[in-house]
Amino acid sequence: MALNYLWIFFFLSAFIIALIRLIFFGDTEIFPAIMNSTFDNAKTGFELSLGLTGVMTLWLGLMKVGEKGGVVQLLSKAVSPFFQKLFPEIPKNHAVNGTIMMNLAANMLGLDNAATPMGLKAMEQLQELNTKKDTASNAMIMFLVLNTSGLTLIPITIMVYRAQLGAANPSDIFLPILLSTFFSTLAGIIAVSLHQKINLFNKVILAYLGGFSAIIAGIIYLFVRLPQNEVSVYSTVIANFILFSIIALFILLALRKKVNVYDTFIDGAKEGFTIAIKIIPFLVAILVAIGVFRTSGAMDYLVNGLGAFFAFLGVNTDFVGALPTAFMKPLSGGGARGLMIETMKNYGVDSFVGRLSATFQGATDTTFYILAVYFGSVSIKNTRYAVSAGLIADFAGIVAAIFIAYLFFA
Repeated sequence: MALNYLWIFFFLSAFIIALIRLIFFGDTEIFPAIMNSTFDNAKTGFELSLGLTGVMTLWLGLMKVGEKGGVVQLLSKAVSPFFQKLFPEIPKNHAVNGTIMMNLAANMLGLDNAATPMGLKAMEQLQELNTKKDTASNAMIMFLVLNTSGLTLIPITIMVYRAQLGAANPSDIFLPILLSTFFSTLAGIIAVSLHQKINLFNKVILAYLGGFSAIIAGIIYLFVRLPQNEVSVYSTVIANFILFSIIALFILLALRKKVNVYDTFIDGAKEGFTIAIKIIPFLVAILVAIGVFRTSGAMDYLVNGLGAFFAFLGVNTDFVGALPTAFMKPLSGGGARGLMIETMKNYGVDSFVGRLSATFQGATDTTFYILAVYFGSVSIKNTRYAVSAGLIADFAGIVAAIFIAYLFFA
C-alpha cells in the first residue's frame, strides 16, 4: 500500500511541476525529457535485474550452505543469554525464544526469505502470551524494534547493486553499514528499555552491549588514527578478509555436519536466480517513478532546500544529496532501494554521496512496513510506543551513517 501511494505521488508531483515549468517558464524540453527518462530508467531497471542474477545466485548459494551448516543456530546460541534479559516477560523455556533467536540471526545474515516467516511465527507465539489481544505487549515491541533497527552483518544486496553499477570495490561500504546499524540497534534497545524499565546495567546486558560497543569503538578509533589516504585501503582489506572468512566458515561448518556443500549451494543458487527474475517489474516500476520525479526537478527542489537549510546552519552539506534515501527507508524498502540506485547513477557509485546513500540503505530497515506486516498478522491495533521507538532507531542510524561516511569516504 505504501508503494502504491508513493508511486502515485512521484508521478503526479512530477506532472504538476513539469506543467508549471512549461506554462510559466516556457520550458518546452521538460516533457520530452520526462518521457526519455521513463524509457531510460525502464531499461536500467531491466538490465540491473538481469545483472543481479549471477551475484545473487552466488550469494544465496553460499547462504544456503551456511544455513545448512548451522550458522543461524550458532548465532542463536551465542546471543541467547542477552535476549533473555531483553524479553523478561517470556518464560525461559518457551518456544518463542528459539523463534526470536532464529529470526534475528537470519536477519543478521541477510536471509530475508527465512527471517520473515520466522518473524511472523514469533509474533503469533508472542500473541499467545499477550493478555490484551488488540494491544502490543512489551515483548512484541522489543522484538519489532530489533527488526526495524535493521541489524545486519552482511549487506549482500547493497554490495550486489554496487557491483552492478561498476563500483571499484563493492564491499567498501561493509564496515560503515555495520557500524551504522549497530548504533541504530543500540538506540532502539535503549528507547524500548526506558519505556519498559529494563535494567540496562544488568551484568549480562552490560557484558554483551559493552563487548559490542568496545569492538565498535576500537574500529572507529583505528580509522580515526589512520591517515585519510590509508582509511580506504585498510577498510577494503578488513572488509574483504571478514567476508571471505565468513564464506570459509560456512563451508567448514557444512563439512563438519557432513552436508553436501556443492548440492546445497546449487539449491540456494536456484533461489537466487528466481529472486533476481522476480524483482524485474518492481525495480522497473520504482526506478521509472523516481526518474520522472528527479527529471521534473522535484528532487532538486527538495535537495536544494535541505542544502540551503544546513548551509544556513553552517554545516557541511556534502551529505544532503543522499538524504532522500534516508527519508524513504522507514516508509518503503523498495522506494529507498530505487533512490539509492538513482543516487549512485547520478552522483557516481564511488562518490561520497553514492556511498553514503548505500550506507543509509543498510543502516536501518522499513519501520512502517515491518510494523504493518508483523502487527497486522496478529490484529494488533494499539501499537503503543512502537512507532516512536522504531523512528528513534532510524534517526540514530541516519546520523551515525553521516558521521561514519565522513570518516571513511570524505
